[in-house]
Amino acid sequence: MTETTSRILVVDDERPIRRFLRTSLTVNGYTVFEATNGREALAAVSANRPDVIILDLGLPDIDGVEITQRIREWSQIPVIILSVREHEVDKIAALDAGADDYLTKPFGVGELLARIRVALRRVTQPTTEPVVTNRDLVVDLGRRLVTMAGSEVQLTPTEYDLLRVLVTQAGKVLTHQQLLRQVWGTGYEDEVHLLRVNVSNLRRKLEPEPARPQYIITEPGVGYRLRIPA
Repeated sequence: MTETTSRILVVDDERPIRRFLRTSLTVNGYTVFEATNGREALAAVSANRPDVIILDLGLPDIDGVEITQRIREWSQIPVIILSVREHEVDKIAALDAGADDYLTKPFGVGELLARIRVALRRVTQPTTEPVVTNRDLVVDLGRRLVTMAGSEVQLTPTEYDLLRVLVTQAGKVLTHQQLLRQVWGTGYEDEVHLLRVNVSNLRRKLEPEPARPQYIITEPGVGYRLRIPA
């Protein structure tokens, strides 16, 4: 899959936004489909099989969170939320419903294009245990080996499990609750301090400057993402 063949579904009830996105995406080589409401969106996903969905939350018939939930019942197509809703509770609800990313309006086209590239890269990566390289950080999931600038990094089992979750979903925003469930299990969703302590430990071991992280990025009030080159 390349940028010149990737198909993007834009779901927004505002015509100026759809026109702007169509123009911006088309000149960058994408094929664009449009939907103006939730019902059209669900039909378009089934009919056109897009590679990425750009979805507004405030649609006139079905809320974008519900649309995301319905899509996730049968598909893992990346969903990028593009919304004026900037409160943490809205971001968490969308991400917990299965959205891959969240951008607030107004937005920069450059940032949106970068997020699209990350989403496409994530769905086209091999299904076998990958070796993930990001600058000096190398994570070999098949060998359970983590190196920084060529030197092996010793991680606790919990630290490794947390890093593995972040690596296998690199570029995606993961909420506190999603990380806690995937690393510690059901029943730990409120133990945010456990997550923060282990993220701090990972940064101390992996980041050149832990106070200014390059790899494990905080999404304030929401969760974390592992940054990968766009």
